[in-house]
Amino acid sequence: MKLSVLTNLFANLSFDEALAKFEKLGIDAVEIGCGGYPGKAHCDPKELLASDEALKAWCDTVKRHNLEVCALSVHGNPVHPDKAIAKQFHDDFTDAVLLAEKLGIDTVITFSGCPGGCKDDKTPNWATCAWPDDFLAVLDYQWNEVLIPYWKKTAEFCKAHGVTKIAFEMHPGFCVYNPETLLKLRAAVGDIIGANFDPSHLIWQGIDPVAAIRELKGAIYHFHAKDTKIDKYNTAKFGVLDTKHYSDEANRSWIFRSVGYGNGLDYWRDMISNLRLVGYDKVMSIEHEDSLMTPEEGLTHAVEFLKQSIIREPKPTEMGWA
Repeated sequence: MKLSVLTNLFANLSFDEALAKFEKLGIDAVEIGCGGYPGKAHCDPKELLASDEALKAWCDTVKRHNLEVCALSVHGNPVHPDKAIAKQFHDDFTDAVLLAEKLGIDTVITFSGCPGGCKDDKTPNWATCAWPDDFLAVLDYQWNEVLIPYWKKTAEFCKAHGVTKIAFEMHPGFCVYNPETLLKLRAAVGDIIGANFDPSHLIWQGIDPVAAIRELKGAIYHFHAKDTKIDKYNTAKFGVLDTKHYSDEANRSWIFRSVGYGNGLDYWRDMISNLRLVGYDKVMSIEHEDSLMTPEEGLTHAVEFLKQSIIREPKPTEMGWA
């Protein structure tokens, strides 16, 4: 397994400057934001696809810093009920797929998206209840009329361009937000659909990441190393559904933390060991969203922590004691 980082935490730096920081920290690979919510600070697929010279210079920059590109990230909502917004996210995703083809990368990371509750909606509608029955009607429309048809068509485009893994980050607010919904879409579309396993979004839902890893055996295509700290006092009063702004850390039920500041070493070592048990051995890609630490400090702490936990060498083929 290798140590990676999602590069947009240093969007204020040039690509070369950001990669120099990652190389100095001993990071092995980079996950590149190239559209959608991660932005295009370090990679604009349209520009790189339009110029062989620009693409070569970009690739040479990665090589010069002894790094490899493990995945492209283009999180978005391509099924947004506002057609103009949906088209922008869709175009960003397809451009990322075309760039992945050029780079020989098989994994593109995104969200499943969330449609409106009906054809006339203007904003996404995330249904979380089975009653009143209106919500079941919303889910039926979203899944059967929008989500499944969209991803079936888009999956064929990906396959035609060498992308064999669409890695959905399971994120509340989108239709795929837990292992059950990930596997539901995978069953409908095919095994090109898998998970970008980010435990931070599962922890606050009350999901045990190890149980989720085992449930998703064979369907984990990428891993985001990000932690969540549950505030037991605020949770005891308010529960985990929290719409207060992320900057209101003292009053929220939970906040995102750098790896190790939400849960300890044993917790993360158990996750890493279980990833190996289910056959995932690609990368742990650090995503910095800790509002209590600067990107530089948060990344440094995460790298130091994960270096104590990550299993780098291949799994033994023989056990001499057995």
